[in-house]
Parts: sequence; C-alpha cells; structure tokens
Amino acid sequence: MSSIYAGSSFDDFLEDEQIAEEVSTEAILRVVAWLLKQEMQEKGISKTRMAQKMGTSRAQLDRILNGETPNIGINTLARAARSVNRELVLELK
Repeated sequence: MSSIYAGSSFDDFLEDEQIAEEVSTEAILRVVAWLLKQEMQEKGISKTRMAQKMGTSRAQLDRILNGETPNIGINTLARAARSVNRELVLELK
C-alpha cells in the first residue's frame, strides 16, 4: 500500500490538506488552556473564582479552558494569564 505522503513531513501533509493554520491555532489554544489549568490548580483557584478575577462568566471561562474555541481574543487570554499572576507573551518567529 503506497501513500502519497510517503517521505513527506507532517507539516507538508497539513499544508497539502490546507489545514496547517487551523491545526496550529488549535494546538496553541490547547497548550494555553492546559497551562492556565495547571496554574489554577497550583494556586488553588476555582473556575468560579477565576471567572470573577477575569470579569467574565463561568461559561466563557469553560470555553477558554476547553482549548477548542478558535475565536478567543488575545485580550481575553491576557486577562486569563493575569488572573493567575502570569503574563501572556507572543512571539513572531
């Protein structure tokens, strides 16, 4: 059984399928969500308290923490980071 992707990288596959940007965005959001959950756990911050600190609803916080909502704004992520005494840092490479 031969594959048209034999010898190609995973990045090449994503580009060929025209989903590289979408996959990258989702991966970043999942990592940020995981990091936020880790900080909340380490600091003993409940979801209810975190939502209060962010000035948002518990439902909105759940959308952030599920890591699958692609339209979360940078301001929202920065507020979430500040709520756990961290800073959101973006970098262009």
